[in-house]
Amino acid sequence: MTSFVTHLESAIDGTKLPAGTVQTLHNGRPLWVRYDLDAVKAHMSKEMLCRRPATMWRYRELLPPQHDESIVSLGEGMSAVMHLPRLGQALGLHNFWVKDESQLPTGSFKSRGLSAAVTMANEFGIQRVAIPTAGNAGGAMASYAARAGMEAYVFMPADTPDINKYECAMAGARVFLVDGLITDCGKIVQAGKEVMGWFDFSTLKEPYRIEGKKTMGLELAEQFQWELPDVILYPTGGGTGLIGMWKAFHELKEMGWLKSDKMPRMVAVQSEGCSPIVNAYESGQRFADFFDGAATVASGLRVPAAVGDFMILDAVRASHGRAVAVEEDRIQEFMRLAASNEGISVGPEAAACVGAAEMLAAEGWIQPHEQVVFYNCGASQKYPHLLRTDLPLLSKESEIDWGFIATGVQEWPVEAVYA
Repeated sequence: MTSFVTHLESAIDGTKLPAGTVQTLHNGRPLWVRYDLDAVKAHMSKEMLCRRPATMWRYRELLPPQHDESIVSLGEGMSAVMHLPRLGQALGLHNFWVKDESQLPTGSFKSRGLSAAVTMANEFGIQRVAIPTAGNAGGAMASYAARAGMEAYVFMPADTPDINKYECAMAGARVFLVDGLITDCGKIVQAGKEVMGWFDFSTLKEPYRIEGKKTMGLELAEQFQWELPDVILYPTGGGTGLIGMWKAFHELKEMGWLKSDKMPRMVAVQSEGCSPIVNAYESGQRFADFFDGAATVASGLRVPAAVGDFMILDAVRASHGRAVAVEEDRIQEFMRLAASNEGISVGPEAAACVGAAEMLAAEGWIQPHEQVVFYNCGASQKYPHLLRTDLPLLSKESEIDWGFIATGVQEWPVEAVYA
């Protein structure tokens, strides 16, 4: 198959760059992948999608590889989208939905971006890759690199959740813990580029993770019969998914595939423990300042500086959305609220979105009737330290107190716990 990519474009100044060669940044800022959307529309139809496998590669014409044999896939997508009536009622919302990315091959939405990025590295003949990660991206890169037969190096903060550490090592990556934050890990990856000869898979430092992540938006539009919701709540660390979805919606609009011109209000959700995007939004800045002292149980949100900060803020403002920070000490409470009401295994990053929904509904910024979607980026099982609770032990020798079993309430720890 021939790719419909026409060129790459600098997100900061519009400079056009060729797509058929390895590209990273332009003037230190990310690149967009641009397509001949008229040609895509002529080649692909909605009816064709129905006959294709239910993976993100069903949108092949809107994805970057030149050759099908370059694709590195573990069957990522299509993730479930579910109405949550009981959780919505608890939040004061009648039309509350989740897109559950925890069902993807590596247990998080990072599967999408790393599938696309490793695919393009594979197409360009790259054999050694490295990534700084807060957790899930490292596991995804290690898995897709293993699938492609690449040599992988992962650098993560020493207090990254244990499951993330182990899954990277299990996939054959060389894993190194760093006494610092993801930004410190990024400095190590950057410093090793020449001496180690690896390709840097840092968030948005190559153009193709956006393309994989944008399939969250393409899927959502298809699942809602090409009509977009009123509000999307997105847990925002590096922000690739929010940026990618906003790009996807505009590509669909330009192709004439959407039923209306209505675009969702995009909400970038962070924790009070690390909220550089929120601070920039509230102060009217296009670029975010480094967030000192970043600390949150939602490790995916612990990104004190994002290279795509202006892209996140541009999308939020263009959509008439918001950037909000939730109370750090309530994140575990929101995890349990979602699980106990709907049976959904919600990680702390997505739990922050549940808190944001509560906050914005209480303010009246989200109306009770509006259709609201949040993204569950990863399962709670990846954070076993946040699931700890004291459980009653029954003696096999003693008579059972059925009254206690009927009415006993188990305590749920809501204090902040750092891995």
